[in-house]
Amino acid sequence: MVQKTKTTASTTQKATKRATGKTAEERKAEVEALHRQLTVQVEALTSTEEWAKFLQFAQSFHAYSFNNLMLILSQRPTATAVAGFRQWQDKGRQVRKGEKSIKIFGYSSKKVTVENTETGEEEEKKVPRFPILSVFDIDQTDLIDGSETGESHSNPVTRLTGEDEAGISTKVTTYLESLGWTVEREEIPGETNGYTTTDGTKRVAVDSRLSPAQSAKTLVHEAAHVLMHAHEDPAQYVAHRGLKETEAESVAYVVAGMLGLDTSAYSVGYIAGWANADLDLIHSTAANVLTTVHILADALTHNDHELAA
Repeated sequence: MVQKTKTTASTTQKATKRATGKTAEERKAEVEALHRQLTVQVEALTSTEEWAKFLQFAQSFHAYSFNNLMLILSQRPTATAVAGFRQWQDKGRQVRKGEKSIKIFGYSSKKVTVENTETGEEEEKKVPRFPILSVFDIDQTDLIDGSETGESHSNPVTRLTGEDEAGISTKVTTYLESLGWTVEREEIPGETNGYTTTDGTKRVAVDSRLSPAQSAKTLVHEAAHVLMHAHEDPAQYVAHRGLKETEAESVAYVVAGMLGLDTSAYSVGYIAGWANADLDLIHSTAANVLTTVHILADALTHNDHELAA
C-alpha cells in the first residue's frame, strides 16, 4: 500500500539501460551503495525547513489506538492521515460533499452517582463511554481557497514523470504472475498509487493514471510487499506499518536504481515520512531489503536472459 501526499512539483525521470555483465560481487556492491546513498539523502532531507513544516502538520493528528487503526484500514485501506470534519477545516482543508466517513470509537466519561456497597453512602464515579466518531482521510478533502494552513502539510514527495525505458513494469508484472498474482490497472481514489491485497485474492493494483516511470516504481514497491509481507497476518502490517512501508520503498529505490531509474524525488521523502526520519530504523531494515532486492534482481535479470535468447 502506498502513502501519497499532495505533490509540490513535477520532475522528469529518465531511465537508462542497465549495465550488463556485472559479477555477483559487483552487483552486491552496487546494491549496498544504493542503500547507503538512500540513507544519506533521507538524512539531508530531514534537515530542511520543508521537512519541519511536514512534521508540524503530521504531529497535529491524534494518536489512534491499535483497534481504531484496524477499523480505519478495514474501511479505507488506502488511508494515510485522518481527522474529523471540523479538524480538517482547522487545517485549511474541506471534506468534499458526498464523501463517506470512516467510523471509529472515541472515548469520553460520564459522572454517575452510585451507592458504595461497603459504606452504603452515595458517591460519584466516572463511567467510560465509547461513542462512534466520524473521520475522513486526507484524500477525501480539498484545500480551502485562501487558506494559509492547508499547504503546510506538504510532504516532500514528488511523483515521477517520464517513461519506463528499462521495461520495469513488464518485467515485474511477468514475475508476479509467475508467482500466481494478478496485476491490474485501475483508477484508485485519491492520491494512492497502488496496493496489494491481504484477503487471499493475490492481487496487485496500480493506478492507471500514473506515468510509466511512477507506475514502474509503484510495481516494484508492491512486489516487495508480496515477497516480504503478504504472508503475514494483516494485523502485523497495521502494527508495524512504518517499518513495512520503509522496507518496501527502500526495495523500490534500490531495484529501480539498478535498472537506471532514479526514484529519489519520490522515494526519499516517502521513506523519511514512514520511518519518521529514524536513520537507525532504515539501517535496521538493510538485511531484509537487500535480500529482497537480490530476489527481484535475479528474477528481472532472468527475464532479460530469456528475451535475449
